[in-house]
Amino acid sequence: MSEMKKKLPVGIDNFEKLRTQDFYYVDKTGLVADLMNNWGEVNLFTRPRRFGKTLNMSMLKSFFEIGGDKSLFDGLAVSQDTALCGKHMGKYPVVFLSLKGVDGLTFEDAYKMLAEIIRQEAFRLQFLADSDVLTDDEKQPLRNLMGRREDSSGIRNSLKMFSSLLEKHYGRKTIILIDEYDVPLDKAYQHGYYDQMIDLIRAMFGAALKTNDSLFFAVLTGCLRVSKESIFTGLNNLKVHSISDVKYDEYFGFTDREVGGMLAYYGLEKFREEAREWYDGYRFGGQDVYCPWDVINYCDDLRGDPEAEPKSYWLYTSGNDMVRRLIEKTPDGTTQMEVEELIAGNTVTKQLNEQLTHNEIGDNVDNIWSLLYMTGYLTVTRRPSGGRYTLRIPNREVRQIFMRQVLAWFRNKAEAETGKLAELYAAFEKGDTETITDYLNEQLLDTVSFYDARESFYHGFLLALLNTCAGWRVSSNLETGRGRSDIIVESKDRRIGFVVEVKDVRDERKLNGACETAVKQIEEKDYTAILRRYRVEEIWIYGIAFWEKECRVVAKREA
Repeated sequence: MSEMKKKLPVGIDNFEKLRTQDFYYVDKTGLVADLMNNWGEVNLFTRPRRFGKTLNMSMLKSFFEIGGDKSLFDGLAVSQDTALCGKHMGKYPVVFLSLKGVDGLTFEDAYKMLAEIIRQEAFRLQFLADSDVLTDDEKQPLRNLMGRREDSSGIRNSLKMFSSLLEKHYGRKTIILIDEYDVPLDKAYQHGYYDQMIDLIRAMFGAALKTNDSLFFAVLTGCLRVSKESIFTGLNNLKVHSISDVKYDEYFGFTDREVGGMLAYYGLEKFREEAREWYDGYRFGGQDVYCPWDVINYCDDLRGDPEAEPKSYWLYTSGNDMVRRLIEKTPDGTTQMEVEELIAGNTVTKQLNEQLTHNEIGDNVDNIWSLLYMTGYLTVTRRPSGGRYTLRIPNREVRQIFMRQVLAWFRNKAEAETGKLAELYAAFEKGDTETITDYLNEQLLDTVSFYDARESFYHGFLLALLNTCAGWRVSSNLETGRGRSDIIVESKDRRIGFVVEVKDVRDERKLNGACETAVKQIEEKDYTAILRRYRVEEIWIYGIAFWEKECRVVAKREA
């Protein structure tokens, strides 16, 4: 009889449930020792969604909280440090809030949701209402919360009140854990009540984290590293651990060794390269990591169907709104061109700001790169230097997300902004080089810096424009004939198709010659072979050459 394997924790972010109900656990308990050894009174971890933040917070609660089940940690890394466990395991009262559910179209709606989350924590701590150590006056704010009789000051002071009551009851200072601290701020910015929400969150955090003698230490997690000036004003005891920092870099996300161990446990070792290609490639500090959500779901699918193909599990989780909203504000096509370069496997180098407030994100289109980096759409090729980050798409899954979703956002924006694109599409379908040249030169003048000019940039520029046509299938760097073409386009009804070869020159006088060379290359290497194989009715060949902010176009209809 084959050995029964542990269940895969798809969507399980409760540590106690995971350990008591026989789920597979990738051991991240070393985080406890590192937190104690690298002491910080208030610790903020920023990581993209679905990288294990909530599970780690649940694990910390289980480890530190008085009355917790110590057997949950049997056999795990932290249990080997007997001195640490003897000193800290089960020794502290804990306040634990997750703010991921705080949303609403109005401030009043969001406030009610936040109040309900705080009220649920009050009910979890309702034993304090019967404490012999606390006076009736001290208990009254807790009773008000449970009875829905609190005023706004009760919500603002709730975290400090919980910690004060717990310290007096147990005689031990309190640990405060706040998961997804920045979700209410993003939702507030999205729906137009940012100033009200930030005042509320600033008051809560200021009371609990800055002027709280009952605090032992606190841990917060979120997606963005919100600047101190927004909600952490005057909080000098804050340690921020972002995705660029080496400390704690192995505790959020799965390492290659951990993924190999999981695949081996389930007898799926032969899928390791596919898992690496699709879900690896993120760089946190000095550590390369996989997205845990993807790996767990992929393993689960493979156990049910050994022929299951990798797919974009991350795409269908929440958290894309910030990126979409910022793309909608981009004033020109330059950003889309750079995105096309990334899809083609190239990199972009940008000056990033890791300390944004939500209401600042939309002020500068360049902030899109900071946002894409912090939310996991892009990663770094090496550690940043002087605020300059060399960015790339981390893996095949995210590249597919860019191709399916991010480009769709750009396409929707472009279609809403201009009718001239329809003229460009028609010109390409009938060999109208004059219209194509005029349109491209106009776009080059408005959007391109000649300091960026190189063939891969112009390739991305064209690809961005052609990809906006809903009636076309557009491919880049596709193997066909006896080589790899720059761009191949076919109409979805296969009525018409064309191949584009891109050249850039350093001398304006060479533009026409470069166009002819491009056409000749298409013919000699038979790049149109794939269109003939698909029986496209009418095929055009385009040689397009660029010099700084100018271009020339040569077209030829294939006989």
